[in-house]
Amino acid sequence: MLKILFSPSEGKVSGGNNTQDKELLGSNKARKEILDNYNEIIKRADPQEISKLFGIKKLEECQSYLQDIFSAPKLEAIRRYSGVAYEYLAYDILPSQAQEYLKANTIIFSNLYGPLRGSDKIANYKVKQGNNIGGIEPDKFYKDRFSYQLDLYLGKDDILDLRAGYYDKFYKVSRPYTTLKFLKNGKTVSHWAKAYRGIVLRELAKHDIQNLEAFGKLEIEGLDAEEIKVIKNKTEIVYNILS
Repeated sequence: MLKILFSPSEGKVSGGNNTQDKELLGSNKARKEILDNYNEIIKRADPQEISKLFGIKKLEECQSYLQDIFSAPKLEAIRRYSGVAYEYLAYDILPSQAQEYLKANTIIFSNLYGPLRGSDKIANYKVKQGNNIGGIEPDKFYKDRFSYQLDLYLGKDDILDLRAGYYDKFYKVSRPYTTLKFLKNGKTVSHWAKAYRGIVLRELAKHDIQNLEAFGKLEIEGLDAEEIKVIKNKTEIVYNILS
């Protein structure tokens, strides 16, 4: 089985439903401290505290996030995010079997919830990347509490790490894994890297790719595999963007 590690996004889709929460990846109990801290900040409704946490200067732009996260409507993590990578993933127009693939095979690293399966249902929330939550540093918190659980969850699965570099802080892969690098005219890209991570994830789902061997044979429009580098336990595939 192939597991894909993926980043969240600042942008999110509002709404969801009030179905009963199921156990998230790892355990809800292990997240309780950081989620409680976040909820207390919401309840205190201090404009400066909320503005700092959210990274939003205008309080009126914060209103959609000012809700109790435990009772707020929930949506699958793979559907909750709406940033560049998710725009190019285009989850809502994928065939149902591809959507199920994403729910089962994707692990998204949230700044609030930590590692999540694509199917895990979460509230609409806001935490600016790099911000503490009530004195807790999310990356250290989740690395300490979830690394062992993730090791167990991933087991002997093949691992494709499509995360942005920041999210390496949440979990360091201890086994052999593969990651991607995107070049345009010989230079590493940043914004378009987000787009192509979404495109790669979409193609994995559409073609039901179950291991790295099958991924190596997958042709992706607009990308040409230029080089493969192996550094310790990391295999890096360097893609050249053709268009």
